[in-house]
Amino acid sequence: MRAVGLNEFGGPEVLQVLDLPEPHAGPGEVRMRVRAAAVNPSDTLLRSGVHATALAGVPGPYVPGMDAAGVIDEIGPDTRTDLSIGDAVMAMVLPVTPTAEGTLENSGGGYVEHLVLPADWVVRAPAGVGHESAATLPMNSLTALLALDQLALAPGSTLAVVGAAGTLGSYLVQMASHAGLTVVADAAPADEALVRESGASHVVARGPEVADRILAHFPGGVDAVVDVALVGPRLLDAVRDGGTLVRIRQSGEPGGYEVDSSRGIRILTPFVPEYAGRADKLDEIRRLAESGVLIPRVAKALPAADAPDAHRRFEAGGVRGRLVLTF
Repeated sequence: MRAVGLNEFGGPEVLQVLDLPEPHAGPGEVRMRVRAAAVNPSDTLLRSGVHATALAGVPGPYVPGMDAAGVIDEIGPDTRTDLSIGDAVMAMVLPVTPTAEGTLENSGGGYVEHLVLPADWVVRAPAGVGHESAATLPMNSLTALLALDQLALAPGSTLAVVGAAGTLGSYLVQMASHAGLTVVADAAPADEALVRESGASHVVARGPEVADRILAHFPGGVDAVVDVALVGPRLLDAVRDGGTLVRIRQSGEPGGYEVDSSRGIRILTPFVPEYAGRADKLDEIRRLAESGVLIPRVAKALPAADAPDAHRRFEAGGVRGRLVLTF
């Protein structure tokens, strides 16, 4: 089976096409013939060695990829599922998973031709959405959904999304505006139209002083800010007393930071593995995409063998939508 992975951590050049044993679905499992796998920040972090210490002594190769879309081609014995052979599906994958001892194990990601998962980790892809577009949805949309579920803001509440032009940011804006929230979002001039089309009621210029620009629209501060761009604690200034700051990475992770939750401000850090195996949540994403609330964006599709180039492009920045590897 073809896969893309690495035996040593480093730059994009460590990614290579691998020949791995073909897996088969066991009891309670299904197998997907992967057609597309999106490239995400988590993939580049795994490749560069952010988990190297926790994975010390754990044999490779390590296969990145948290998003996959394709077709069901095998259903394991005694598996209860409404999926059938040939169904177009999508899934979120966890390339590394925690152990009871607090370390990580190499469970393998979505950069593979054949992917075996528990049946409740896989749902039908949105009707009318191709494999490449479907592959951009699971992880980022589930992260956005988890953040909004944790916030539990009432319709009419104010939400600022900082980093709104990226994939996660745009899904947040789309879902939040659909939920009846008043969204203020940041954007560079070239991205302003895109962010407005996503549903932002107010668009402010991105940059270090974005908190001040949010306050110009909402002098008392907004009910919540989601920091997709990893701006940091200065965004507390844009949150009202008793409001909420959502940081996408916690302290200790690249781009993460400590926060002094002054003025009664609540700090949330959504951890998307909490929604792994939540078929109800992933199916909610499917329905939102089918209804046109979520608009997938593919920046470019590349053959799996071009994974090093995809990682280089992604890390260079400025990509709008997701780069997708095809198998």
